[in-house]
Amino acid sequence: MTTAGIQRRTAERVRDTLDRLVTERDIWLSTSHPDHGPHQVPLWFLWDGRAVWMCTGGTSATARNVREEPRVRLALPDTFDVVLLQGEAEGFPARDVPAEAAEAFADKFGWDPRTEEGPYLYVRVVPKTVRAWRGERELSGRVVMRDGTWLEHEPRADAPLGH
Repeated sequence: MTTAGIQRRTAERVRDTLDRLVTERDIWLSTSHPDHGPHQVPLWFLWDGRAVWMCTGGTSATARNVREEPRVRLALPDTFDVVLLQGEAEGFPARDVPAEAAEAFADKFGWDPRTEEGPYLYVRVVPKTVRAWRGERELSGRVVMRDGTWLEHEPRADAPLGH
């Protein structure tokens, strides 16, 4: 965390954002449907070094919306340390999810949706745009990823899943 009133440089915002994506548990997923409108739900998530993985009921409004309109927005829950991600969601029925992602998700949460009786959909979002800011002073320069590329990014040696 920086001292109040000091604006972080882009590289620092990227590092802070990547740290939060690795360590946080919950994320808000906003979807929309042409007939039913917007829908927002908190979900557990896994960052694999390139994409956000979440899981939801296969018959949920979230699953329905992702199938109809893949453009989504994600938000970490801290309103002081804002991180917003935008991208397109791709759904994977539990039987078709890549094993590496499903196993990493199960390891993080101690819950494996593939073993549940009902249908589950894994949702993968590769961000195209990421915005990060702390307070009004950081509104300028809040875009830290554009067109899927981190700005002023210094690679992390400990990125999960070999990314």
